Amino acid sequence: MTGTNNKTRNKIISLELLKPILDAARVEGRKIVQCHGVFDLLHIGHIRHFNEARSLGDILVVTLTADKFVNKGPFRPAFPEDVRAECLADLESVDYVAINRSSSAEETIRFLRPDFYVKGSDYKDAGKDVTGGILREREAVEAGGGVLHFTSDITHSSSHLINRHFSRHSDETQLYLSELASRYTPDRVFEYLEKLRALKVLIVGEAIIDEYQYATALGKSAKDPILAVKLLHSEKFAGGVLAVANNLANFCEAPTVLSLLGDRDSQEDLIQRSLHPDIKPIFLRRKDSPTVLKRRIIDHYSFTKMISLYDWNDSPLDQEDDRALCKALSAQIENHDIVLVVDYGHSMMTSSAVEILCRRARFLAVNAQSNAGNIGYQSVSKYPRADLVCIASQELRQEIRNRVDPVEDLVKDLHQKCDYENIIITHGKMGALYQDKSGPRFTAPALADRVTDRIGGGDAFLSVAAPAVAAHVPPDLVCFLGNAVAAQAVATVGHRESINKASL
Repeated sequence: MTGTNNKTRNKIISLELLKPILDAARVEGRKIVQCHGVFDLLHIGHIRHFNEARSLGDILVVTLTADKFVNKGPFRPAFPEDVRAECLADLESVDYVAINRSSSAEETIRFLRPDFYVKGSDYKDAGKDVTGGILREREAVEAGGGVLHFTSDITHSSSHLINRHFSRHSDETQLYLSELASRYTPDRVFEYLEKLRALKVLIVGEAIIDEYQYATALGKSAKDPILAVKLLHSEKFAGGVLAVANNLANFCEAPTVLSLLGDRDSQEDLIQRSLHPDIKPIFLRRKDSPTVLKRRIIDHYSFTKMISLYDWNDSPLDQEDDRALCKALSAQIENHDIVLVVDYGHSMMTSSAVEILCRRARFLAVNAQSNAGNIGYQSVSKYPRADLVCIASQELRQEIRNRVDPVEDLVKDLHQKCDYENIIITHGKMGALYQDKSGPRFTAPALADRVTDRIGGGDAFLSVAAPAVAAHVPPDLVCFLGNAVAAQAVATVGHRESINKASL
C-alpha cells in the first residue's frame, strides 16, 4: 500500500488478528459495530452510513467483500480490495477494516459477534433482496446476541453510479441499456423472472463431459514435426444438456432432464455431483458407448485451446435404444409445460424421437448445434415444427446455405421453410436477433466485454430465453436477459459456475 500513512495502514487488519482485539474490548464493556459490503465507489451515502453506525457503539469495523466474491456484474469490482480497504481505513469514523474471505457475511458475523450489525435502509424490505442474504445475516447477528440495525439516511448505489458514469460499454450499448431502462423497472424485470418459476420444464439432449487438460509447451519433437507439451493438471465439467439444466434450475422449479449416458465410462459420479439438487434426472444407457467426452488440450498460460479429442459413438442409435428413448419421452412429455431440446448432433435425437416431440410437446423449444463432429450433417429443419428455435448465426447460414446475405433476410427464409413461431439468432459480439412470424424484429447488442471461454455462452442464453418466451416475456426483454446471462457465462472457464437469479 504505497503512499498510505501509518494510521491508515494500521487500521487494515486480518480477521484472525482482529478477533482478539474485539474480544478484549468487549470485556472492557465497549460495544462493537460492524458494517459489511463491497463499497466499490465511496460516496456521501457511505460516509453518512458509517457515521450513523459509529454512533451506535465504541468501535466500528468494516468488513469488505473480497474481489473474487464480488457478484455485481461485468467489470466489477471497479477497484481492487486493497484500494477499497485503504479508502475505508482513511475515514475517521472507521476503526478497523478487514477483508472477508468467504462468499457471504454470515460466517464473519458469527466470528466477530458484533453488538450491532448495520445495513442501509434499502435492505429493510427483505422481500426485495433476491439473494436472501439479509435474512441469513439477521439470524447470524441475533445468534451472537447482537442487533440488526438499518440506517435512516439517503441511500446511493455504487453499482448505479458506476454503471451510469463509468460504464465500459460502447456508446451504442449504453444507449440501448438506457432505452431499455426507460421501459422496464428492475421490479418489473424481477416480476417477469418470477413467472418462470412455476413452469414445468423437460430438457432433452446429449449429456457431454467437457474435460480441460492444461499443458505447457515443451517445443518441437526431436524426431517428428509435432508440438510436445507437458500435462499440468485437468478438470472436468458436466456440459451439454447438463449445463443447460443446471442454469435453468435456478429459474424454474424442479426441471427434469432426459439424456443418454454410456454403458461404459458413464461419468455418472461426476454428473450426479455436478447436477443442481432440484433437477430430476432420467438417464438412459446407450449400449456399447461411452458418455460423450470432449477433451481439450489448453495452453495454461494463454488459455489457447490447441486441440480437441472427441470420444463418443457416432453410429446411429440402435432400435432398442431408440425405443427406450421414445418410451421415456412419451411418459414425460405431457407432464411438462415446456420441452427444451438441445441437439448436439451426436445421434440421440432420432427421427422417431423428433416426431414425438413435434407432435406432442405443448411448447417446444429447439436448439440444434453444429460442431466439429457433425458439421454439414446437423440441421435444425429436421424439426418441422417448434414454438421457438434458438440457433447461432453460423448455424442459420448453414441451414439456408447462404454465407453472404444479412442475417435478417435469412431469418425470413427459415420462417418460410419451417413452421416456427419464434426464432432467435445469437451471433457472438453482434448480440441477438428475435423475430416471430408476424411481429416486429428485435435486436440487442452483446453485453460481454471480458471473454474468458466461449463455451457455454449459447447454452446459458437458451436456458433463460426458452422459458421466458414460453412465459410471454416481451421479446426485447428476452434478448436482454439472454445476453446478460451469456455475458456471465463467457466470463468463466467452461461450466465451473452456473448462472443463477441472484447474479443475473
